[in-house]
Amino acid sequence: MPRKKVTNRDVINIFREIALYLRAQDVAFKPQAYEVAAEGIAGIRGELADLYKQCGVKCIDDIPGVGRDLSAKIEELLATGKLDVYDKLKKKYPFDMLGISRIQDVGPKTVFKLYRALKTKTIADVERAAKQNKIASIPGMGKKSQDKILRGIAYLKDDEGRRIIHDVLPYARGLIDKLKTTSGITHIDIAGSLRRCKETIGDIDLLATTSKPTELVRVFKALRKIDEVLEEGPNKLMVRYVNGLQGDLLILKPDEYGAALVHFTGSREHNILLRERAKRKGMKLSEHGLFKGKTRVTSRTEEQVYKHLGLQFIPPEIRVGGDEIEVAAHKKIPTLIPYGSLKGDLQVQTDWSDGNGSIEEMAHAARECGLSYMAVTDHTKGLTIAHGLDEKRLRQQGHEIDRLNKNLRGFTILKSTECDVLKDGRLDLSDTILKTLDIVSISVHSNTTMNKEDMTERIIRALKHPLVNIFFHPTGRIVAKRKGYELDMDRVIRACHEYHVALEVNGSARLDLHETHVRQAIKAGVRLVINSDAHDPSHFQNLEYGIAQARRGWATKADVLNTKPLKGFLAALKKVTKSLSGSGTSARYAQLHG
Repeated sequence: MPRKKVTNRDVINIFREIALYLRAQDVAFKPQAYEVAAEGIAGIRGELADLYKQCGVKCIDDIPGVGRDLSAKIEELLATGKLDVYDKLKKKYPFDMLGISRIQDVGPKTVFKLYRALKTKTIADVERAAKQNKIASIPGMGKKSQDKILRGIAYLKDDEGRRIIHDVLPYARGLIDKLKTTSGITHIDIAGSLRRCKETIGDIDLLATTSKPTELVRVFKALRKIDEVLEEGPNKLMVRYVNGLQGDLLILKPDEYGAALVHFTGSREHNILLRERAKRKGMKLSEHGLFKGKTRVTSRTEEQVYKHLGLQFIPPEIRVGGDEIEVAAHKKIPTLIPYGSLKGDLQVQTDWSDGNGSIEEMAHAARECGLSYMAVTDHTKGLTIAHGLDEKRLRQQGHEIDRLNKNLRGFTILKSTECDVLKDGRLDLSDTILKTLDIVSISVHSNTTMNKEDMTERIIRALKHPLVNIFFHPTGRIVAKRKGYELDMDRVIRACHEYHVALEVNGSARLDLHETHVRQAIKAGVRLVINSDAHDPSHFQNLEYGIAQARRGWATKADVLNTKPLKGFLAALKKVTKSLSGSGTSARYAQLHG
């Protein structure tokens, strides 16, 4: 029986699971190396097996975040289908560490505790034990922990079978890269929820036009990313990809392409509103075109379809079936923030805390991504698990940043921090040290089970602090893993406006803010920033996902402070900040403006 081919998804999952096993045993440094390598692999477009076939381990070494030791382990997996270190861990600890640890607030140590007490090996085992009231009796757990686990499992089930966009978009682009050079092809696009940049994706659908459909089908079926052809017709293939998702390749007539792209991009609710509008105008809209009687009015491009319906073009990200049709009818859809329009990244972690790159390495990676400034935002002392900085180390880091800035050309490193908000709303650092920073950003990482009222009051007290500039990942969620803490977001947004604090749209797996809160903040006059939350030089690619999330919330370039060059950004930050007397931001502003 032939050995099953090892996919990128296999390697990513194995590395992430190894990292969790090691974290549970308090192994230093190694878990982070596995996690960073997994992130790097998730960001490549090709399959590791193809890269290895082309130029061996050298190509694997070139993947961001993959060092020599881990490239050897990838080579072992690709060559043998097995990894000795992983097999030994699974033999010793025979439970689904990766799956169970996806439950909100269930870390790797808790997975170990559950296994030792109840022999739970799967999420189903954990759910059964919780429903039988067995988890509550485990020392250190209790009824509250048991109830939280049940809620976390319910949250996971809501997204069952879906993948976060960070994993799916690079994969789909790899498909497009392979297919767009096929002889005869004239158009090929991603459709569905992936084109709308939804946070999680259930399938990968592609639309194409070609003068040689047989050739396109042949090439598509031969791709290593295709695991199985489920259905095949003359103009449609349904497949299962090696990453586990399913999807269609639809081959269309060129004169139907625009209408089909509208239809298959969706959303379903958006399409219903479009068809109702067409009906009111005496027309009929389908994937084949816009018709008046039997005459096709238009269908070749999306722009033509919307124009003939009397609508402004509606970007895919906001096609949700809300008020976008009505707004487009009045030509009031704003120009959404363009991709690639950020000038700086204001949340970057380094190896001073829980990052994987030095300040200098992160700066060079940011500049290579087209940025002209970044803020170093390592964690503060209260977050001991992330090796948070105390005031002495933060001053030392400031000296290092000053030294690096003297040698950098066309790029500036800003002094900042991700200052933890304590349980009572005070900040984890003194005002004396905060005043030495260019930007003061805050976030919540601890005591996340507080009730809604107490959590809201805690955050508002922190927002009132006269030195605070930005509130990072405000709801604490992680997509497809953690819902976030209880919070009155209406009050928080009003407080951000009152106390002149910008809200972050985080481009990492958090994708926090949710698009509804992005739009709400904009309407309230609150300024935004979009950040990568980079912990490794390869993570600046997260900025694209942050922009997509902001676009889903109808954000424009003017709504986002870090679309401005450094001088403009600092000037804008100065305007939205309530008290900068003696602060680092004020000093840097004066330095840059003479």
